[in-house]
Amino acid sequence: MNKLTIIFYFLIVQISAQTGISVSPPRIYFESGAGTSSTQKITVTNVSAKNSLDLAVSLGDWEYDEFGENMMYPANTLKNSCASWISVNKNDNYFSLAPGERKDLDITITPPAAGKDNLSSHTAVLYVSQMNPVDDVDNKGANIKVSIRSGIKIFHKSPDVVPKKIEIKDLKFDQAKNSLALQFENQSSIWVDGKVSTEIINTTTGKKVPVNDIVFYTLSGNVRKINIPITTPLEKGSYNASVMIDYGDASSLEIAELNFNHE
Repeated sequence: MNKLTIIFYFLIVQISAQTGISVSPPRIYFESGAGTSSTQKITVTNVSAKNSLDLAVSLGDWEYDEFGENMMYPANTLKNSCASWISVNKNDNYFSLAPGERKDLDITITPPAAGKDNLSSHTAVLYVSQMNPVDDVDNKGANIKVSIRSGIKIFHKSPDVVPKKIEIKDLKFDQAKNSLALQFENQSSIWVDGKVSTEIINTTTGKKVPVNDIVFYTLSGNVRKINIPITTPLEKGSYNASVMIDYGDASSLEIAELNFNHE
């Protein structure tokens, strides 16, 4: 008996060159006032070489956990959901794509004329799901049925200027993992994206230790824990670590320093 496998991604999906969906862009940002509609396009492409795809559009909710992983929920579950504000053309709820064919979908969001809450930002996820599973083989050689679902994150904010604020809560050196443990909070009423840059210096020798930048995404109120790997072996000695979170212009910086010893 074939086993049904559902593959879900937010980006391009391709399974063994048998079947695949590309949906772009992976994120859509809307800005509009109460009662005002706004429309943007997404493009859905069947990247399969031989399989036609029957596809359906649906909506849901999502949020991040403390490590930045996606957590999915039914539509209108979360208090900041805007799933009920979103619509697509009636003929685009279900459609088929031949191999290599693409289709543009108009995504419209209409916030209610009387706001349902006082939140500055709302989110939802739009799914494009394959309705006709195709035959494939798993990594053990067993026959399976593969069905793919791709998600597009949807963000909406009011036209009001909303200040952004990130605050670092904790920074520690984890010698066992040879990494820095960073914790920070998005204290804004809107999503905040940015980059964590780290500089580590051996205070005895003055030698710098290279550390890769880390891109992060947060929603309002998120407390985020990020592990910053130190990929270069550290010599025994004393170190100074400087961590900078850049989430906008020059005035949108959060910096923390840590002195630690490596035995």
